[in-house]
Amino acid sequence: MRPEDLALLNVPGSVTLHGDLLLVDVARPDPEADAYRGSLWRVPPDGPPVRFTFGERDSAPRISPDGAWVAFLRAGGDGDGAPQLHVMPTGGGEARPVTDLPLGAGVPAWAPDSRRIAFVARVAEPGRYGTEEGVSAAAEAPRRITGLRHRTEGVGFTFDRPQSLFVVNALADVPRPVRLTEGPYDVESPAWTRDGEHVLVSAPRDLDGESLHTDVYAVPSGGGAPILAVRSDGSAEHPVALPGGEVLYLGTEFSGIDAVARNAGLYRAPLRIGGSGEAAAGTRLTEEESVDCEPLPPVPRQDGVLVAVRVRGAVELRLVPAGAVGTPLEKLVLVLGERARVKAFTTCGERIVAVLSTPASPGEVVTPDGALTDFSGPLPGIRPLREITAVSADGYPVHGWLALPEGDGPHPVLLNVHGGPFHHHGWAFLDETQIYAGAGYAVVLPNPRGSCGYGQAHGRSVVGALGGVDADDVLALLDAALADPACDAERVGVMGGSYGGFMTSWLAARHGERFRAAWSERAVNAWDSFTGSSDIGWYFAEAYCGPDPEAQRAMSPLYQAGRITLPFAVVHSEDDLRCPVEQAQRMFVALRRNGVPAELLLFPAGGHELTRGGRPRHRLQRFEAVLEWWSRHLS
Repeated sequence: MRPEDLALLNVPGSVTLHGDLLLVDVARPDPEADAYRGSLWRVPPDGPPVRFTFGERDSAPRISPDGAWVAFLRAGGDGDGAPQLHVMPTGGGEARPVTDLPLGAGVPAWAPDSRRIAFVARVAEPGRYGTEEGVSAAAEAPRRITGLRHRTEGVGFTFDRPQSLFVVNALADVPRPVRLTEGPYDVESPAWTRDGEHVLVSAPRDLDGESLHTDVYAVPSGGGAPILAVRSDGSAEHPVALPGGEVLYLGTEFSGIDAVARNAGLYRAPLRIGGSGEAAAGTRLTEEESVDCEPLPPVPRQDGVLVAVRVRGAVELRLVPAGAVGTPLEKLVLVLGERARVKAFTTCGERIVAVLSTPASPGEVVTPDGALTDFSGPLPGIRPLREITAVSADGYPVHGWLALPEGDGPHPVLLNVHGGPFHHHGWAFLDETQIYAGAGYAVVLPNPRGSCGYGQAHGRSVVGALGGVDADDVLALLDAALADPACDAERVGVMGGSYGGFMTSWLAARHGERFRAAWSERAVNAWDSFTGSSDIGWYFAEAYCGPDPEAQRAMSPLYQAGRITLPFAVVHSEDDLRCPVEQAQRMFVALRRNGVPAELLLFPAGGHELTRGGRPRHRLQRFEAVLEWWSRHLS
């Protein structure tokens, strides 16, 4: 692949199914217009997909329980406007809007009556975000902030526009959304009870917007205060009501702020709404150590519950058998997704449909019996991933991948470290890997300790020890790749974003002799200032590094900058709230003052997700800059 091939990536996202009607939303970057385009497509049981809607950017389709209607989100104008909820007949016809909210609407959830829809939406404080006519954002009154959790990456300030629950009669002549929750807290993941009397949501404990803990609340659909339904052991997300008065949800177990690197599991609890009894507690149906669920809503069936599970670089669809309690990974039935990533899935009766990303495709629509369609089709120059393993300095096994370009080599090598750290490289399409390999580079993709999908102990082994065993693991896998004669051990570059940027800076300081140059992107470089500037810094730095400022500095690449001598690219977006731009500026200044040939590549606006969901032109420009940097230093 080449950078300009980004325009070829037609990427399916969510999927909805009723009988033979299967709808998928498909988006693509449009660098020329600097926008994302998207439509809903119908995938027939046999035959090619057929376009179903024709908006600029349509997404998140959901078919009503009676099969008569489809609700979806449509962004107006050039596709970048606030998305509004629309409804249209499944037999075809005009879509009509059912919301017109200043900040847009969230993903729809149909009630059992196939008339009402629940959704979440942000509601601006009066006088903010254009709610006062003629007053620009720059002219609004100052913000008075009293809490630690007041902004979020990708959104901005949140305390003055909380995410609330709404219900609307979508089939009314004049739909009027009704706001059901108010207060300084966000609600997530609405799901109806079977009788349609309540909407289940995930919300912070005691409706305290400062809490990291979340529980399941039941909100009366006709109005009334949220009712605590399930008290979690740490977090409770994606509730799903069951027949017989029970609820499923995905949750983690932690206390205080120690929420990082925790495996999410499937829970089941009695659904207690009202009365004088205490809220129910859930029973964990999957083992905490070996099973880590992807944050996709569980789907109940007669024989158990379908969940997506992270497994050694894959995200697999697995069945948790009926009656299971504390079930380990090996007892969960693999349904589909081996050596792939399940991005979305749904069922109707016995039929199962999923959206998969594979190393060769950003999105196939599949069933357990095989593929239905691949929206991107054959992409040019796709290189296969080869699984590789190594043994770290202390004897620990390490796992990852190597992608080789065409030709015999030896090829220059790029060591690309993922973010997180509780994330993973894996059996999914990654445009970076394909574009670097297409330009002639061997790409090494390690999953060191700290990554997810290898057990909770693997993920938590770096807590209080960043830059230790994880760095050893990364270098061990690099050595395993360099043992291949197709890789040139004399021409190696190191790169990564977020935690991967941290590791790039750390390796450049501690093992700089192994690399020709470094590309550190949206990195954490200094935990002390991250604590006060990042949207999650107030708890994340202490959770990973501990409360001692000296320990935090000892794990901060900025305070190792004096050991860096190799050419160093510092890359960042101006509006990154997860790893704020000061992290880049401090590192760049330190390197330049030390005489290092460092460069700062700063993208206007944009956030932490530039490489995945940033403006298409910026994504293209970034690839061009990356390839120019490595051609300069690894030619």
